[in-house]
Amino acid sequence: MQPFKKRFQVSKISILFTLFLFSISILSAHEISGTVVSKEKGEPIQGVGVYNKTNGAYTYTNISGYFELDDVSLNDEIFFYSLGYENTSIVITEVQLSTKIIVALKESPASLDQVLIVSKPNVLSTFLNVDLKTNPVKSSQEILRKVPGLMIGQHAGGGKAEQIFLRGFDIDHGTDIAINVDGMPINMVSHAHGQGYSDMHFIIPETIDNIDFAKGSYYANKGNFNTAGYVDIGTKKTIKDNLVSVEAGQFSTLRALAMTKILEEEHSSAYVASELMLSDGVFESPQNFNRLNIMGRYHFNNHQDQELNLSVSHFQSKWDASGQIPVRAVEQGLIGRFGAIDDTEGGNTSRSNIWVNHTKQLDSHSKIKTDAYVSKYDFELFSNFTFFLEDPVNGDQIHQKENRTIIGATSVYDQAIHLKNNNSHLRYELGTGFRYDDVNDVQLSKTLNRQTVLERLAYGNVDELNAFAFASLNCKTGNWTLNPGVRLDYFKFDYENLLTETYDNKSENKTKVSPKLNVIYAASPKLQLFAKTGLGYHSNDTRVVVANGGEKILPTSFGSDLGVIYKPQNRLIFNAALWNLFLQQEFVYVGDAGIVEPSGKTERYGIDFGMRYQLNNWLFFNTDLNYTYARSSEDLDGENYIPLAPDFTSTGGLSIKDWKNFSGGINYRYIKDRPANEDNSIVAEGYFVTDLNLNYTLKNWTFGLIIENLFDTEWNEAQFATESRLFNEPESVEEIHFTPGAPFFLRGKISVRF
Repeated sequence: MQPFKKRFQVSKISILFTLFLFSISILSAHEISGTVVSKEKGEPIQGVGVYNKTNGAYTYTNISGYFELDDVSLNDEIFFYSLGYENTSIVITEVQLSTKIIVALKESPASLDQVLIVSKPNVLSTFLNVDLKTNPVKSSQEILRKVPGLMIGQHAGGGKAEQIFLRGFDIDHGTDIAINVDGMPINMVSHAHGQGYSDMHFIIPETIDNIDFAKGSYYANKGNFNTAGYVDIGTKKTIKDNLVSVEAGQFSTLRALAMTKILEEEHSSAYVASELMLSDGVFESPQNFNRLNIMGRYHFNNHQDQELNLSVSHFQSKWDASGQIPVRAVEQGLIGRFGAIDDTEGGNTSRSNIWVNHTKQLDSHSKIKTDAYVSKYDFELFSNFTFFLEDPVNGDQIHQKENRTIIGATSVYDQAIHLKNNNSHLRYELGTGFRYDDVNDVQLSKTLNRQTVLERLAYGNVDELNAFAFASLNCKTGNWTLNPGVRLDYFKFDYENLLTETYDNKSENKTKVSPKLNVIYAASPKLQLFAKTGLGYHSNDTRVVVANGGEKILPTSFGSDLGVIYKPQNRLIFNAALWNLFLQQEFVYVGDAGIVEPSGKTERYGIDFGMRYQLNNWLFFNTDLNYTYARSSEDLDGENYIPLAPDFTSTGGLSIKDWKNFSGGINYRYIKDRPANEDNSIVAEGYFVTDLNLNYTLKNWTFGLIIENLFDTEWNEAQFATESRLFNEPESVEEIHFTPGAPFFLRGKISVRF
C-alpha cells in the first residue's frame, strides 16, 4: 500500500502544480480592445488585421473599427496591418492592458510587407490583391487572369464568356469554378450555351476593389460549381476621386470610362460608373463589337453597428464573329488566319442587376451579413462549328437563345467565442440561402444567315431552385487551426418541353451533403503548413437531368491539398501545394451540337508553385507554375486523355508602381501543348504571349500605353478538335479548329482624376 500511497501523493502534487501554472497563465493573460482609425480622415477602418506576434492570436476590426484580442500579456508585440496602410505595431504596457487602445494607420501604397501569414484557409488571396493594387485590371478579360494558375481564352472577340482553364480542367465557360461578384452569382445554371456559363463583361474593371479566391472544394460557404475552385470579386464601396478615361487604338478600338461621385456625406456616399467599348476586332470580317456598362452604388456605414451597400447595374453587348476556323482552310489558302468560313456568327446579350449587401453588428463578437440580388438576363448566340457536315446546302449554323430572371439571397450569422483557455479561439458561421432561376424560351435551332429558322432542335422553359444551408467552425489552439464545415444543398429541377403538342413537364429533385476540413499549422510567423480536403459538386443541366430520369444530378468531386506558405523576408513569399481531385462526372464540349454534355469519371494530380518578390518600394515580381496529370479513369491507357486539359501552365510578370511618376508592368502567360482528343492524336498548340502596359502621371493626368502581344506572336487562343466539312468537300475531316489570338495590338490612354 505504501508505494501506491506515495504514487497517489505525487500525482496529487502534479495535478495541483498544473492547476497552479494554469491559474498563473490565466491571471497573466488579458484581453485588450480598441479602435483602428485612418490617420488622414479619422474614420474607423474595417477589416484591419490585429495580430499578436508573441502567440499567433489574431482578429479583425469590425464595422466600427473596433477589435478585441484575447490572451495578451505584458510586453507582447501587437501588429496592425491592412493593404493600403503602413504597418504599425505596439508593445503592450500595463496602461494598455487596462484602457482601450486607439491606433491610427497612415495610408500607403500596397506592399508585400503589409501581408501577414495568418491561419486562414484562403490567405493566398491577400497576395493576389497586392498584384491587383500594383498592376490593376485593364479589361474585363483580365479579371480572371489575376488568379494564380488560371488561364482564359476568348473565341468570339470579346462577346461571349471566356473559356477557362484551371487545375487540369477545360472548364469551358464555368462548369467547375464558382464565380461571384459582391455575393451575386455569375455562373448560369442550365444555360442555352453551356452549363455554368460565366459572362463577367458586366463588371467594369476600374470598379474592382479586391479578389478572393481559393482552389479546391474545401469551403462550406461555396456550393454549386466549386470543384476546381472559386473566385469572389469585390467591387469598390466608395471612390476617392472622379475619373474620366479614354482609350483608342488599332482595329477601330475605342473605350470610354467615367466614374463620378454623386453623394459624399459623413456616413453615406454614392457613385456612378459607366463604360463604352467599341471595336472592329482583328478579323477580316469587322466584328462590329459594342458593349455598354453602367453601375451605380450607394454606400452607408454609421461606423457603429451597420453597413449597407445598394447597387444597380445594366450591361448590353452585341457583336459579329468569325468563329473557329479549320487548320486545313488556312493551309490550303482558302482563307487567311483571321478569315472566316461563316462570318454571320455572332450574338447579343444583356444583364440588369440589383443587389444589396447588408451587415449588422449585433455586439462586439457577433454579426449577421445578408446578400440579396435580382438579375434580368437575355442571351442570343449564332454559331457554326461544323460548317456543311450535317446540311451540305444550308450549312450547320445553330441559334441558342434564352431569357431568365434570377432571384437569390444568403444570410450568414458569424460569432466569435472568447475562451478562457490560454491561446485558444473559437469562431463559427451559420448560413442559409436560396437561388431561383426562371429561364424562359431556352432554345437550340438550326438557322441560315442569322435570319431563317430551319428547324428547332430544343425549345422549353427551365425552373431551377437551389436552397442551401452551411456551418463552418474555426478553432485555433496554439499553433493549430482546425476548420471543419458541412454544406447541405437541395435542388429542384423542372423542365417544360414546348416542342410537343401536348403539355410535357418533367421534374426531379436531389439533396446533397458536402463535408469539408481545413487543418493549418502555423510553425512560425513566417511559415504555415496546411492540409485541406472535402467534397464538392457541379450540377447538371436541367434538360439532361430530366432526360436521364434524375441520374447523375449532382456529380461529386473529392479533393485534397497539402501545402506550405513561406515568407523568409518581409517582401518575399513562396507558396506550394500538392493536390488531387477526383470527379464523378466530367463535362465535355461537343462541337457539332455547340453544347457541353456529361462524360465519365476523371482523376487529376498536380503541383502548384508561386513566388512573389518585392525588390524595392516600387518594383514587384510574381510568377506561378502549375503542373497537372489529368486522365479519364474509365478508359484504357492511351485513350484516356481529357480533351483540352492543360498539363503545364505558367503566368507572371514584373510591375512598377509610382516610380518617378511611372507605373505599369510586363506580364506573360504560357500554356503547353495539350491533347485535343482522347488518344492525343490531335494536339492543341501551346503559346507564350507577353503583354505590356506603361503609364505616366502628371499631376492629376495619366497618359498610358497598352500593348497586347508585345512580340507579335502567332498563337491560337481557342482550339477544339472538331469534325467538319467545307462546302463541296467530299468527306468530313476531324482536326483542330481555332480562333487566332490577337496580333500586336496597341492602344493609347488618357485619363484625368478630379
